[in-house]
Amino acid sequence: MATDENSQPAMKGPVGRQLQKAREASGLSVSDVAGAQHLRPSVIQAIESGNYSQIDSELFLKGYVRTYAKQVGLDADAVIADLDQELEPIRQQREQEHEANPLVDIERRRRRKRQLAKTLIFLAILGIAGYLAFALLMPEPEAGGVQSGASDPADVLAVTDSGEGAVSGQSVLPGALAESGNLGTSEEPNVENPVAEDTSPGPLTEQIPAVVETPDPALENRSGLAEATDIVRLQISFIDDCWVQVSDATGKRLVNALLRNGDEIDVSGQAPLRVVIGAVDAVESIRFQGEPLDLGDYRSVNNRSEFSLTI
Repeated sequence: MATDENSQPAMKGPVGRQLQKAREASGLSVSDVAGAQHLRPSVIQAIESGNYSQIDSELFLKGYVRTYAKQVGLDADAVIADLDQELEPIRQQREQEHEANPLVDIERRRRRKRQLAKTLIFLAILGIAGYLAFALLMPEPEAGGVQSGASDPADVLAVTDSGEGAVSGQSVLPGALAESGNLGTSEEPNVENPVAEDTSPGPLTEQIPAVVETPDPALENRSGLAEATDIVRLQISFIDDCWVQVSDATGKRLVNALLRNGDEIDVSGQAPLRVVIGAVDAVESIRFQGEPLDLGDYRSVNNRSEFSLTI
């Protein structure tokens, strides 16, 4: 327990003050620390004074602090934990300022309108597709129709001997019609071959037109979007410590780490790639789509370069 306390004393207070004390105890100057990280001395001074607004982002700040802590013999994880606690009020303040910005509210409403419009368009397309499917699959009505009111040969009016009509609807057999002599020949129904006079249409299945399903033209090229995307490759090798961040067109982080001497990265993603290099002189070589690039062609500020790569 005593050995741990001697090797790593508990240093309370701001992270910048902890790093400054450890640097002074190690006999290092601000220039020594800045030179080891390929940074300007003003960046190290900003960290020690707690003026974190001078650092581009929290991601780079943590990278610088972690390297600084290791350089002066401090526990990097403990220092980063203290830094998180120190940055929490600043994060909350930035979030409040961001929410209070009227432009943020306008953009939020625009996103909601776009989302609502997309939903309505999707529902409209779904409704049209359902209507077309119903229209294609619905059978057409029959051309003819079963004739109604056709007389049944077995259903005739019986005539009595006195000439008075029997009750309407009385059913008599064909034999009874032959025995009765009171029916005229012109009114006698033809009951010899009732099947021959059946003009009703055939089964319904023979009347239904064949339905041929055709593919929806809108769905013929389902892979069209995948064919339009450009996947590119980036390769970088390093000769010194360097913080690197690489993101593709979808916002996916492909690389977000501190690379060491001899490390290499080989990543692929959707173009364009957004590349941030924290120490340009730590890059040994960089190749894009197999072709070498010259970092001198890209703008560099304080040994830091940020650029995009596309086909």
